[in-house]
Amino acid sequence: MLEIIKEPWPWYIAGPLIGLTVPALLIMGNKSFGISSSLRHICAACIPANVNFFKYDWKKEAWNLFFVLGIFFGGVIAANFLMNPSEMSVNPGLKTELARYGITDYTNLVPSQLMNFESLLTLRGFIMMVIGGFLVGFGTRYAGGCTSGHAIMGLSNLQWPSLVATICFMIGGFLMANLILPIILSL
Repeated sequence: MLEIIKEPWPWYIAGPLIGLTVPALLIMGNKSFGISSSLRHICAACIPANVNFFKYDWKKEAWNLFFVLGIFFGGVIAANFLMNPSEMSVNPGLKTELARYGITDYTNLVPSQLMNFESLLTLRGFIMMVIGGFLVGFGTRYAGGCTSGHAIMGLSNLQWPSLVATICFMIGGFLMANLILPIILSL
């Protein structure tokens, strides 16, 4: 059983399980699925500032904080007890392309040549981690939610803004992966 949990699940199992969160949340009290709003809830709970954005009853959304905490601890458990010790399986063509940028280590979920404290002090690492993190956070607030909130919950509720946001997420992802990322990796 443990071996089944350690292996990646096929889309026809993982996809419906993710999709079933939508009706489960709706049945449990008309809750919306999304992760990005949890930072707002934490700030509203912990920072007694006189900022209108944080003036709301965050306790009604406390379930979301437990959900995010479960994701965190699930990640800790998976990383420490369910990690597959073999090297990540990467398409040979992608390996060849990434090798041109000096990325050859696939022992972790993210190549260590990209994500480590030493590379944070380089231009490439600073752009990818700091500026990229800021843009993800800004884009999430600007779009009114994250990819999971829009693409899973919003689309299943037939919300027009979620369709627009999901299309923009996809276009942005394609542009980043094919045009911008090669420039950043070559720095």
